Amino acid sequence: MFYPFLYFDQFYLLLILPALLISVIAQNAVNRTYKKYAKISVNSAGSAASTARSILKSHGLDNISIERIGGRLTDHYDPRAKTLRLSQVVHDSNSIAALGVAAHEVAHALQHGEGYIPLRIRDSVAPLVNIVSTLAVPLFLFGMVLSMLNLVYIGIAAFTLAVAFQLVTLPIEVNASHRALKLLESGNFVTGQEAAGSKQVLRAAAFTYVASTLMSIVVFLRFLLLAPRRN
Repeated sequence: MFYPFLYFDQFYLLLILPALLISVIAQNAVNRTYKKYAKISVNSAGSAASTARSILKSHGLDNISIERIGGRLTDHYDPRAKTLRLSQVVHDSNSIAALGVAAHEVAHALQHGEGYIPLRIRDSVAPLVNIVSTLAVPLFLFGMVLSMLNLVYIGIAAFTLAVAFQLVTLPIEVNASHRALKLLESGNFVTGQEAAGSKQVLRAAAFTYVASTLMSIVVFLRFLLLAPRRN
């Protein structure tokens, strides 16, 4: 995610450089890990789609449909449509990486089905956050340029909500990764070295959410430091 900055100084560089480094490392880890395990097939399992269907059925979630969609790593669970959408490279593959991605999205379906509290909180505020987060930076910048403190503070408040949303999302994604590995292992879809590979894929994916949250917190702190104070 790109954020415009007004200027740089030593203190800000001390904040932003580690966050940027962690983000780059996280993204490289995901790409490298996924690429590696996308080439290794799982002997004891079918496609990612059939594995997802088996897990859903074993948890009494036959009402959830599975669809193939375009794009790369566009996989997600849509709670409103009760649909698990798997990208083309995942849907028909039986690689360790594909099963890990599919199981992660199935875990979100299980979270939704049991009323997982962090997920309920996130879903309840998601529509508002989607709107507010797009306005946060423009409001802050216009307020700074025009010396309108009210706009500056509204922008900071909006960005605060966006950061809070990410903080709520983080445990949801980490929990989904933990669940996904347990689902694959308990169902004997992966064993031995396959399970170790799945763990690496899911851990790398979770790391990206940590990096994204850290970056948002750094930007938020920068906004607070830049904001002029009322007399």
